[in-house]
Amino acid sequence: MTQDYRKFLLPEAISRISRLEIRARSIVEGFLSGLHRSPFFGQSVEFAQHREYAPGDDVRNIDWKVWSKTDKYYIKQYEEDTNLRTTLLVDVSESMQFGTGPLNKYEYGCTAAAALAYLLLKQQDSVGLVTFDDAIRSKVPALSKRTHLNSLLSALAAEKPAQKTDIYDVLKEVAETRSQKGTIILISDLFVNRESLFKGLRLLQYRGHDLMLLHILDDQELDFDYAGTTRFEGMEETGELVCDPRSLREGYLKAMHEFLHDVKRRCARNKFDYQTIRTSEYLDAALAHYLNHRIGMQQSIRQ
Repeated sequence: MTQDYRKFLLPEAISRISRLEIRARSIVEGFLSGLHRSPFFGQSVEFAQHREYAPGDDVRNIDWKVWSKTDKYYIKQYEEDTNLRTTLLVDVSESMQFGTGPLNKYEYGCTAAAALAYLLLKQQDSVGLVTFDDAIRSKVPALSKRTHLNSLLSALAAEKPAQKTDIYDVLKEVAETRSQKGTIILISDLFVNRESLFKGLRLLQYRGHDLMLLHILDDQELDFDYAGTTRFEGMEETGELVCDPRSLREGYLKAMHEFLHDVKRRCARNKFDYQTIRTSEYLDAALAHYLNHRIGMQQSIRQ
């Protein structure tokens, strides 16, 4: 029975969840309608071996190609694909509040997470969620029921970014509590200590998890094309600055380029899947990247 979680929520919380659900559904349905038959969809299990048909077996699993060659009935047996358990790690720290478009980074990241969850549950995959800032704020266990989307959305909608980020302890706790191997998708602006970030990610990798980083950034963080005197509020307790941004642009863009280059280099070296996503991009960008990742992952398993 579907849990009626809405009766415990304030009207504004219900509204946030409803908007998130509507956005997620429309993004996924639009994304799927634009795809032709893909090796991703319907591949929740991996083929293992054949065995002879026995009374009571599901005839849908008969391999008719083998029958045409041998005149005997054989059943295709499958084994569960352990990579179909996905945990979404969503950064809800103060810096994610920044945004100059229709959605700030937090709203964009939550919508991307909701769309991914909707897609995965549609495929009957298990999805879990962890939200964090300087500590883990909420945890939703991985389940594959369609009704599980309610729990995921309510956890996302309940957060209010306010704290700084302490990434290593969060990743360490996830590694210690996620014993079953699967895919970990980190959704964050990555404004964290990089040594701590990659130390934590390597720990997850050592535990057998497949890693994907969706690096969410606002256009102005990437382009810095402000004009005129501007007041800048520092991220996570770093103060304010009033200045002409044109005097800072060259140095800022150089620092941003070095930051992105270093993150990409470290991800490539550690074989972490990485993608920068602007908040101005269509919200199915995360789905497209996940789909490409999933196809590549399955191909590497079969080789």
